[in-house]
Amino acid sequence: MKKSTSLAARLALVVGATLVAVLAHAAPNLPLVDPMRGTTALDQEAKPPLMQTTENKDVRRGRAYAQQPPTIPHQTDGYQVDKSFNKCLNCHARSKAEQTQAIPVSITHYIGREGMPLASIAPARYFCTQCHVTQVEAKPLVENTFTDVDALLPAKAGAKKAHQ
Repeated sequence: MKKSTSLAARLALVVGATLVAVLAHAAPNLPLVDPMRGTTALDQEAKPPLMQTTENKDVRRGRAYAQQPPTIPHQTDGYQVDKSFNKCLNCHARSKAEQTQAIPVSITHYIGREGMPLASIAPARYFCTQCHVTQVEAKPLVENTFTDVDALLPAKAGAKKAHQ
């Protein structure tokens, strides 16, 4: 039984390899297109798209899922955020939020890895742009069919009623 299985596997491999070779030979001039690179060959450097202007609306955006970090509604070009200084805290530190009218850093950022409250921002939460990002009005590079969970829940509830 093992010999027949092995023989069948080998036969399938040979047929598959032959099919790939035939198809490759039949269409040698068709360019491979990658959504991110376009038709630029792999051994050539693609011309990057122009940088878009960062939104500077200072408007709070909605969030698409639970625990999604809020986006940054303003430009951050030139902001210093490193181990020595965090420019974001000039406005968003809890001690300065009332004066600047900026949204204060979430209390979750003051919880350490062990779950204990800290007097200052937890080191794991100090580098803001590892989670929070600025926004641009740009055409998506790849198709996105994401649907917000709140849009799905009413649709599922309606579907259940129809089946009952």
